[in-house]
Amino acid sequence: MRFMTTSDKPDNASETPAEPPVERTGVAAQDWAKASAEPQYRAAVVDLLGALAYGELAAFERLAEDAKLAPTLSDKAELAKMASAEFHHYEKLRDRLTEIGEEPTLAMEPFVAALDGFHRQTAPSDWLEGLVKAYVGDSIASDFYREVAARLDTDSRELVLAVLDDTGHAGFAVEKVRAAIDADPRVGGRLALWARRLMGEALSQSQRVVADRDALSTMLVGGVADGFDLAEVGRMFSRITEAHTKRMAALGLAA
Repeated sequence: MRFMTTSDKPDNASETPAEPPVERTGVAAQDWAKASAEPQYRAAVVDLLGALAYGELAAFERLAEDAKLAPTLSDKAELAKMASAEFHHYEKLRDRLTEIGEEPTLAMEPFVAALDGFHRQTAPSDWLEGLVKAYVGDSIASDFYREVAARLDTDSRELVLAVLDDTGHAGFAVEKVRAAIDADPRVGGRLALWARRLMGEALSQSQRVVADRDALSTMLVGGVADGFDLAEVGRMFSRITEAHTKRMAALGLAA
């Protein structure tokens, strides 16, 4: 989870919703220099980049840890490559925060407890659970950030979408999980329950984080330029839930 972590979309699934089709008006049509003149908008973007940055750092750490559970050397190497990609995403966000005059560690700090808490509550017990967690949990977060990115200034939107690029984890996870289920169908039931738990934890955690940060919540429900209204927030979470159902199908699991 990027406040949860990564974007990951497999080739055979269209479940990550595209950026909502919106006309570029207001903040979304401005660059950072102009949009950041509004203090509350600037605070919201700093929060967003801080949450993403710590999510990417946590993703790097988690993937490196998951590599220890890998059953083969090739699997271990694949996860190491993904971990490296996550760290490069973190570096982009860290550098951007520094560029706009913010201290990266201070921007990340408000999200450490929530993210670490999520990962403690959803620690995988084996290799397959780790793959499902990265695929399901991370993709929910990425869907959320893509929705938010549609309302950001042009510079911030470009950066956020860049760090949500697929690291290759999705296709890798789908291949390995489907192979495991084919080998032992009983695995599917256990992993389906695990994925449902992840979905609930990820959504509740993201909602708590946003609620605790005034600038972020104001952006989402309206009040900062052309932010979401409450009805749109409901539609957003419906789209995220629908995308989750499609991802589960790609894994060969029931939502």
